[in-house]
Amino acid sequence: MRIINTMETKTKKPEGVLSKVILVFAIFAIGFLSALALNSYLSNSLESPFSYSSNSEVKAPSDFIKESQISITKDKIIINVEDASLSAYAPTGSMVPLFDKGANGIRIVPQSEDEINVGDIVTYKKDSMLIVHRVIEKGIDTEGTYFITKGDSNEFADEKVRFSDIKYKTIGILY
Repeated sequence: MRIINTMETKTKKPEGVLSKVILVFAIFAIGFLSALALNSYLSNSLESPFSYSSNSEVKAPSDFIKESQISITKDKIIINVEDASLSAYAPTGSMVPLFDKGANGIRIVPQSEDEINVGDIVTYKKDSMLIVHRVIEKGIDTEGTYFITKGDSNEFADEKVRFSDIKYKTIGILY
């Protein structure tokens, strides 16, 4: 028969618990640091058309309507813009909180790619659908000027859009 020293047993238990707590903390810390490193690597290594946008800063559209083009009277507001039209939006949620179903847009047909800047909201045609998203990048490649667009509430950017696919530029939103 073996006699167990109770003092020896009591001192061993806390050491075992403490080592398990330290081990769990170390595993958590390694996992957390690995996730940070992986996220940093992925956000810097993907090509723009498929990249995850971690930049929450949204650029504002370029100014188009000047104060001199707006007249306000007691019973109406007049915005003098040549060849403007109204647009309505499908309830996709991709541009929330800026707009969704129920908002009205004022749009123009851009005449050149120089009229479209980062931050502008454009309507482009893809597979017979009209898509309304914000320009987040403008660049030049071997095919010419391209635009990368993204819905304000979407995680991922769209594919490259060419000027020939852009049908409208939104110059105002009315709620």
